[in-house]
Amino acid sequence: MPVSNHQLYAPLRPNPSSSSSSFSSHSFTSKILLLLTILPVSLAAIAFILQWRGGITDPTALSSPRGSHHYFPGMEPSPLSHLSSHNSNSHHSDCVNLGRTASPSFPYYHNWKLDFEASLTPKICVTTSTSAGLEQILPWMFYHKVIGVTNFFLFVEGKAASPEVSNVLESIPGVKVIYRTKQLEEQQAKSRIWNETWLAGFFYKPCNYELFVKQSLNMEMAIVMARDSGMDWILHLDTDELIHPAGAREYSLRQLLLDVPRHVDMVIFPNYESSIEREDVKEPFSEVSMFKKNYDHLPKDTYFGMYKDSVRGNPNYFLTYGNGKSAARIQDHLRPNGAHRWHNYMKTPNEIKLEEAAVLHYTYAKFSDLTSRRDRCGCKPTKEDVKRCFMLEFDRSAFIIASTATEEEMMKWYNEHVVWGDKDLKMKLLRKGVLTRIYSPMVIIQSLRESGVFSSVIASAPSLSKENFLLSIDSSNSSRAVASVTTLPSTSRKVGRTKESQAATRKALSIESVAFHQVAVPPLSPPGLDNNGLISHN
Repeated sequence: MPVSNHQLYAPLRPNPSSSSSSFSSHSFTSKILLLLTILPVSLAAIAFILQWRGGITDPTALSSPRGSHHYFPGMEPSPLSHLSSHNSNSHHSDCVNLGRTASPSFPYYHNWKLDFEASLTPKICVTTSTSAGLEQILPWMFYHKVIGVTNFFLFVEGKAASPEVSNVLESIPGVKVIYRTKQLEEQQAKSRIWNETWLAGFFYKPCNYELFVKQSLNMEMAIVMARDSGMDWILHLDTDELIHPAGAREYSLRQLLLDVPRHVDMVIFPNYESSIEREDVKEPFSEVSMFKKNYDHLPKDTYFGMYKDSVRGNPNYFLTYGNGKSAARIQDHLRPNGAHRWHNYMKTPNEIKLEEAAVLHYTYAKFSDLTSRRDRCGCKPTKEDVKRCFMLEFDRSAFIIASTATEEEMMKWYNEHVVWGDKDLKMKLLRKGVLTRIYSPMVIIQSLRESGVFSSVIASAPSLSKENFLLSIDSSNSSRAVASVTTLPSTSRKVGRTKESQAATRKALSIESVAFHQVAVPPLSPPGLDNNGLISHN
């Protein structure tokens, strides 16, 4: 059958309907791509215009208390700022506005006092026993206010109990100052602690042992104060320690504890130890950024593999303690378990150890720390006698050096054992993760200082009344009296032991059940090379 030319070449001709369909599909795809490109650009432009005109609230400000005005802590007008504004308004304005932003870095304050809304939860308190001055206490306290601590129970003696210091402390919202008076000692003499075994091994010993007992008695009282104040959590910290709330959604201890499951009774913060790089540090909180990480936050192979480099000839991995500090949930039957832990009379607490957060311990961060520790203890500078006075080996060595060496010899020893001057070693340990840089506390405290918070607190403190002045003098004298007998073996009697309580103790020792009376946790050194099989320690 003959085939026509039309039939032969028909397949080679384009099909009008097929071509039209392809073009339509291509056009639709192009429009979709164009729309997807224009839409986000348009939304970004609209958002930029609204924010520039003030039409959008910064989401970081949503959790700020009412009346906070979105200021950085202490950046709002200081109570003192209006005094000089008339004389140097232009210059003052230029200075105070440097570096300010419209949104807060921390969402918890609404004036320089950093007192909090009653609705903020959980409510956190810190208790401490201190003889430090304002130059140490104020940065320590206001840093913790910034990260969410609401109340402070300060057991003061020595310099901290002096009128010029205690008057300022008492003027700060949320701060309760407790003086070491005869009345306090008589009250603590009645504590049930004296009739129990868990702290008995620390009784009647001088220096650090006496301090450990005193801290435990103060912590016991602080628990009652915390409950009466409606607190949810309590921590015991020294004034050379700062909580570093790493791992929370914001740099906030409040947020960190808010995320803790309800069944957890105690949270352990492993400690990092300050690693100073100069011998002339004056303000450790503002000058120190390098820290040695805790065993619990390092791979085991790294810790033991770098142990000798990390120790640098010292007795242990850390100069002082390595078992951290803890926060406890306020609940019935809570008690201290030494300065580092809490316990419960009726149960074994459920505890967790935090994987990122830490307590930063600024130990021996100033050269003067050598002599100040020496001056607080009257023990003889011999290897045998210092064992009676100090629990940790480095403290013993430091006391002997401070008691027997010249100023020049002390400085040489300090540089060899405390100061990190070897740059190559520092870089090696920083790369391995043994050493780490932490800047947040430094930045917060420097900002508080530069914005006039500390000077405002001091300037706004009311003048002492005659009655309060005499009370302060009495408490200060009482503190000095306690310090003057620290060399006596029975110094713990100063905080209360009568013949009746001694007899009760002997009776209790023979019949007391130890089911829930775990022995107090003292400051412990981190594991050494001979503990290579150890996984963790409490």
